Amino acid sequence: MNKKILVIDDDEKLIDLLEGYLAKFGFDVLSATSPGVGLRKMRRLEPDLIILDVMLPNKNGFETCKEIRQESDIPIIMLTARGEVTDRVIGLELGADDYLPKPFEPRELVARISTILRRNEGRPSRNKLVISGLEVDSSARSVALDGEEIELSTAEFDVLYLLASHPGRTFNRDQMMDRLKGAEWAAFDRSVDVLISRLRQKLKDDPKKPRFLKTVWGTGYMFVKKQN
Repeated sequence: MNKKILVIDDDEKLIDLLEGYLAKFGFDVLSATSPGVGLRKMRRLEPDLIILDVMLPNKNGFETCKEIRQESDIPIIMLTARGEVTDRVIGLELGADDYLPKPFEPRELVARISTILRRNEGRPSRNKLVISGLEVDSSARSVALDGEEIELSTAEFDVLYLLASHPGRTFNRDQMMDRLKGAEWAAFDRSVDVLISRLRQKLKDDPKKPRFLKTVWGTGYMFVKKQN
């Protein structure tokens, strides 16, 4: 299966160039011209690597990189037209894997992509979360509790994976709705509560003594952080 590369850059000519060039090396290119669209595509399509421009509309590449790193360790190569050392340092400090100033030779970009992907092949996959007897596999979109598989709807799985991948972090309803756009559910506030209720039933989770899903009154929901 071809590796998927997500390009987040508002330069449509560059995107067209990279789509054609990277395809020659067996890569499937996804693209977004804004950070918001890029983040949604990352969450839904799970690319193998992101090429991220620093100069983006509404939210710059540094802010976008920081947001990606809050929820994923997907490899990131940052691009900039400025090529300043301080930019490179900031990008790497925020968690970028590599940095390439514009203009660049496409072949050099391919070499860097290949190197990073090879380096990441031996790393543990983030696709499967295993917490307190609960296994959530984002690739297979499957869930098992204490070894027994549980059937979830698309929206139920998306909510569970979002919370389980950020244990101890509280999400309010608006944040959950925003991150889960595309899931087939009614776009109204109480739909989150309904999904949580259904998940608790399927996970046999007591809301008064939650093993997994905790209500943070007046705020939202969180996945119970495992105590060391």
